[in-house]
Amino acid sequence: MLIKNCKIIYEDRIEEGSVLLHNGKIKSINPENTDEKDVMDAEGLYLSPGFIDVHIHGAGGHDTMDGTYESLNIISKTIAKYGTTSFLPTTMTCSTSDINKALETIKEAKLKGTDGANILGAHLEGPFISPKAIGAQNPDFVENPYLQTFLDIVGDNIDTVVSVTIAPEIEGACELIAYLRDKDITASMGHTKATYEEAMVGIQCGVSHSTHLFNAMTGLHHRDPGVVGAIFDSSITTETISDGIHISYPSLRIAYKQKGLDKVLLVTDAMMACSMPDGIYSLGGQKVIVENGAARLKSGSLAGSILTLDKAVRNVYNNTDYPLNEIVNMATVNPAKLCKVDTFKGSIKEGFDADLLLFDDGINVKKVIINGNVIL
Repeated sequence: MLIKNCKIIYEDRIEEGSVLLHNGKIKSINPENTDEKDVMDAEGLYLSPGFIDVHIHGAGGHDTMDGTYESLNIISKTIAKYGTTSFLPTTMTCSTSDINKALETIKEAKLKGTDGANILGAHLEGPFISPKAIGAQNPDFVENPYLQTFLDIVGDNIDTVVSVTIAPEIEGACELIAYLRDKDITASMGHTKATYEEAMVGIQCGVSHSTHLFNAMTGLHHRDPGVVGAIFDSSITTETISDGIHISYPSLRIAYKQKGLDKVLLVTDAMMACSMPDGIYSLGGQKVIVENGAARLKSGSLAGSILTLDKAVRNVYNNTDYPLNEIVNMATVNPAKLCKVDTFKGSIKEGFDADLLLFDDGINVKKVIINGNVIL
């Protein structure tokens, strides 16, 4: 397939051109001569790498913790409509057996493939979190981050785990963090009440990322910099839920200016109500009320989101003055790096997987291509 008359979003620029796809890959960019008969005229739309979501619990009325291939497949098809072409199904703080079952299913779906977005592996958000920064997680299943507990939970599925959220101040954390680092698994700091000093110890042990910046972590105070201060004062990456609800736009602009866009990932933290009408849903076995664009527990605590990545990109584009290509990087190449797939996903380069989007000036997705197949 030849996609012509498009504005190609590269990592460092945007240029008009054409892209030739073959066997699920980007075969050539701006080919001089081609007898390709399958031609898609983009009519001036932007051609972007597909979005990659490293933190998403569910969508379309289904949740990762359902523990079934059918649920993961529906999630994959639902989020693909909004431009997500790869993702990490994210678990919750639940029983060891439920997490293990979810991991087994994620492994199955990764190997079998889905009808929508590619599954790259799993993100474990819990149970190794602070009960004092529980957020919408279930306090009944919080565990200390002991190495053996982690090994018991993952069982034979450790090769499926891409990232693990950990509170670095909890007993056992440093040993587990160092183990994950040595296994090339991302240790992410989150759901934590760590001090600045405790957070920096975690980073020294091997923490390389942080989960949903500002949310469920100690904030920045001029005499007590907290986890946010450690994130700002180090080279680790972070992620933002850019829905205008979890973080105000002025705070987003401050964070992006401090970290630099190359150190930030856009995520949704979406739960099963994503793309669904307002109503009553669940997350990690807890009742969630969705109304006016927000998902909350009865207590009022935010319980994930109903955000999609196209909207996250649009929100940042409309509320900052960064170039579009730099914003798109936060949803493509940056998460590809975290998932260790940036040598073949996340950018428009020859030889890379043909996971691509076409969207208009308002960042409204018009076409979605996954593994070279047009699915929208």
